[in-house]
Amino acid sequence: MKQIHKSISLTFSVLCMGFLLQPTLSLSGVTCGGSFEKFVQQLKQESVSNGYSPSMVNNFYKKAQLDPKVLKADLSQGIFTKSFLEFSGAAISNHRIKHAAINDKKYKNVFDAIEETYGVPRGILLAFWALETDFGAVQGNYNTLNALITLSHDCRRPKLFQQQLFGALELFKRNQFDVRNTKGAWAGEIGMLQMLPLDILENARDGDNDGLIDIIKSPADALYSTAETLISMGWNSNQPWMQEVSVPAHMDWSLTGLDKTLPIKDWIQMGVKARSGNFQSGVESSIILPMGRKGPAFITYPNFNVLFEWNKSYVYVTTAAYFATLLSGEEKYTVGSPIPALSLDQMKMLQEILKILGYNMGEIDGILGAKTRAAVRKEQIRNGLPADSWPTRILLEKLS
Repeated sequence: MKQIHKSISLTFSVLCMGFLLQPTLSLSGVTCGGSFEKFVQQLKQESVSNGYSPSMVNNFYKKAQLDPKVLKADLSQGIFTKSFLEFSGAAISNHRIKHAAINDKKYKNVFDAIEETYGVPRGILLAFWALETDFGAVQGNYNTLNALITLSHDCRRPKLFQQQLFGALELFKRNQFDVRNTKGAWAGEIGMLQMLPLDILENARDGDNDGLIDIIKSPADALYSTAETLISMGWNSNQPWMQEVSVPAHMDWSLTGLDKTLPIKDWIQMGVKARSGNFQSGVESSIILPMGRKGPAFITYPNFNVLFEWNKSYVYVTTAAYFATLLSGEEKYTVGSPIPALSLDQMKMLQEILKILGYNMGEIDGILGAKTRAAVRKEQIRNGLPADSWPTRILLEKLS
């Protein structure tokens, strides 16, 4: 059971924010790792050089400390090693489907207004709201300042989190961030739809028109702010993102994948059919096979790629996008009969082999992400196997 935590409300006045804009930041003098005390001193010096007063900077950093639980959470993202069918089956629960319908009805006017203003459909917002925080019930209980400074000190993605740390400093300057009591996810996200400080600065909106923005307690504010964020990421208003398709038993599988786009007419000529509704004409599209050629198949449009600006995980984005179609009235996907997935150890072994073969695998983590899928497809082509980017025991045996 997920625990509901108590948190302060990240609230600020619309009248005095002007609208919120991202600060111009320089991080040239901050290096990661080493002594935490020296690291904090670097942050303080850099903060002052960016125009923040020494007294305010001291007040911001004086209670900051490393949080080992944050690093543990960062290193324990095993859920993303699950296949699409496993992940989506667990994430899209009956509870979430039921409460999506309840919230859709409860906030109908909000969703209607957002769709009219931004062209972001309620299905997308409901899917993210469900997956991120179970509709606001589980927003995280990590101290946000400690989470950001811990990940800024860690040397894997320091610049990413140092920018967000300086975003929190800007919020603090504007009396919109409590260093002791602001809490959220382990990666520094805050609120019902888990926004990072720089996104809050740029995209937070007053959805309920009460003169305040509260992304922790006000669903309207959180939903409007998320719609604004998606638009800033490149969301195309009133355009589709994904729909399920049926594919012929035999086609050129090497044309599938997010890095391959074709006009709709080309897919139709190959025998690809929409399971329901019509294709969106006039845009480039991709066919993705998250479980290989024998599992569910989807056609994706440019808006699908925008969702990777929200979350980099292939299985998360595919699940969220599919969930949004389900909440928009589409049918449940056709499971098919996919070839069994490799075990975690087998996936890591495959990634090690692909790395030796010269592919950029990044971290050997057993996660079937975009880099691994692209490498698998190339090796399938080289070894005369169906190039559907789905790693199989046969491929592993051929490469071992």
